[in-house]
Formats: sequence, structure tokens, C-alpha cells
Amino acid sequence: MRILGVDPGLRRTGFGVIEAHGVQLRYVASGTIVVPADLPLHARLKVILDNLREVARDAQADQAALEKVFLNANPASTLLLGQARGAALCALADSGLAVQEYTALQIKKAVVGTGRASKEQIQVMVRHLLTLDGEPAPDAADALACAICHAHCAPLAGRLQALAPETLSPRTRRLRTGRLVS
Repeated sequence: MRILGVDPGLRRTGFGVIEAHGVQLRYVASGTIVVPADLPLHARLKVILDNLREVARDAQADQAALEKVFLNANPASTLLLGQARGAALCALADSGLAVQEYTALQIKKAVVGTGRASKEQIQVMVRHLLTLDGEPAPDAADALACAICHAHCAPLAGRLQALAPETLSPRTRRLRTGRLVS
């Protein structure tokens, strides 16, 4: 399974592509889309949209994973981040990819083992898990971590859904820290 992970941002959007073969993970590519700050908002969103479409086309991924918006102290920043996420979601959907969203807490727990991990800890663990020669840039590392989280969570969620699809309505049950809860 080839997974495209995306860490959306209005200034910098990270992307990372990995292949998952069972528990084996292999690095394919990563990078950062740098959006010029002097552009108006609609043009910045178009930069994200166009570049992620190109990344999705080149990556030939089977699935995509995207970091969910967290509530920020500044509502205006949260709204802008949500718009960047919307552009990213549109690019992935336009590319025909199924998209799964994960919170920062879920990603950190899946990659580092604690929800309070720092960006530096994420970079170190991504380097270790993908046996990279050096640490990836922070935004690319976050995107790779999102893809790693999906590689770890998707098989279990798929097996649970196959076992009892009628009992796993999204409104009544969900997967939390590896356990099915109501």
C-alpha cells in the first residue's frame, strides 16, 4: 500500500510518501510546498491545490492521510488553517484518493508513543522508522508521520470493519488507542 501523508499549512504544506508492506515501511519521497506569503489568500490556496495535485499524480499513492485541524488560541489562524486543509482535501479528492484524517495526538502516539512529543522527537522517530540517512525537514517529517500513522491504523480499522460492519457505525463506535469504544 502506497500512502501519501499531508501536513497542511498556509505557509508551508508538508508531504510524504511511504510504502507499507505489512509492518515494513519504506520511504519513497517527501518535501515541502512553500507558499509565497505576499500572495492574496485565494492565490495561496491555489498554490496548495495545484502543487498537491501534482504530488498526488507523481506519487501514485493508493490512499492519503491528512492531519486534522486543532483548535488554536487564535480563531483567525484556525480558520486560515482550515482553508489550507480544504485546498489539500480538494486536491486529494480530485486525484481520486481515499482520505483518512488523524489528529496530531493520534499521529504523535502512533509514531513516538506519546501525544506530547515535540517536533524534534517526531523527526528522530520518522528517521528511525524509515531508516533515513538524515532527519527530514519539520513539515515533511510531520507529513511522513501522518502516513506512518495511517499505515499502522488502517489495517486494524479495516479488519474491525470486516468483522462487524453493522456494529461499527461511526456515530456509535470508534477506535481509540487501539481499542474499540462506544
